[in-house]
Amino acid sequence: MATPYAGNALRAEGLVKTYPGLKAVDKLSFNVRIGECFALLGPNGAGKTTTCEMLEGLITPDEGKIYVNNLNFAENRKKILEKIGVQLQETHLYKKYTVKETLELFASFYQQSLPILELVEKLKLTDKLNTRLEHLSGGQKQRVYIGCSLVNNPQLLFLDEPTAGLDPQARRYLWELLKELKKENKSILLTSHHMEEAQELADRIAIMDHGKIIAHGTLEHLIANHCNGSVLVFATSSEELKTLSSTLDWMQDVAVKKGFVEISVDNATEKTQELMRVVDSNKIDLKHFSIRQSTLEDVFLNLTGRSIRDD
Repeated sequence: MATPYAGNALRAEGLVKTYPGLKAVDKLSFNVRIGECFALLGPNGAGKTTTCEMLEGLITPDEGKIYVNNLNFAENRKKILEKIGVQLQETHLYKKYTVKETLELFASFYQQSLPILELVEKLKLTDKLNTRLEHLSGGQKQRVYIGCSLVNNPQLLFLDEPTAGLDPQARRYLWELLKELKKENKSILLTSHHMEEAQELADRIAIMDHGKIIAHGTLEHLIANHCNGSVLVFATSSEELKTLSSTLDWMQDVAVKKGFVEISVDNATEKTQELMRVVDSNKIDLKHFSIRQSTLEDVFLNLTGRSIRDD
């Protein structure tokens, strides 16, 4: 008979972690389903790193329970560590080792591991097997780092900023690798400062702030519940913006990013017509007007009051 949590690779129940003068994680609960990518997002200081360190077994919660494949972490630590993979944001490996030597070193840490040649083929690094890490590109090194977290064929993978510092081409190359891992029914807990990355990879998204999850769900759910459907974007002077705001009641809450005004609206066509009437009647100089769909970045800004990159 299946347990009520049979579809979960990971469950966190009521996690608490307190440091002197700071409750870093405050009664946090969520789950990661088997075969899904779950993105955990939040501004710096939100508690993401502390949460992940508890889930990875690096630190012990003050309160709460962690289950991996329905095994209690506190009671089955060794067994669980054999079946999870962790790729940290700052990975420092010996650069004189070759790709093969590096993966063999990590394989030696586990009772069972994937064949190295099979792993490098998955990573598309077969032609770099005997190349030292110091001679690899940034994207190739990152694939090796992820390979180190895959060497034990984990069921649950923790990825902390997996594409940080990579160029767009290398980032998308890595995204394709992660999508392939999902097809193998592996579960991924992802933290990232790239909103596009979370949108591209995550089946569900949780946004943390002040040690708590303040919203979670699919991208569509988050946009529907925490944003209007469209965003009007344009440039104008601060004085003319005051005129618009004083005339149009739906323009009271605007964001200004890099000189552009952004307003989240529920009916783009109607609001655009109203805006243009006021612009024409007041001879306002409106530049670079456009309409775009709301994104995860808009959700994040609405919920936390700041961009994920403000810190």
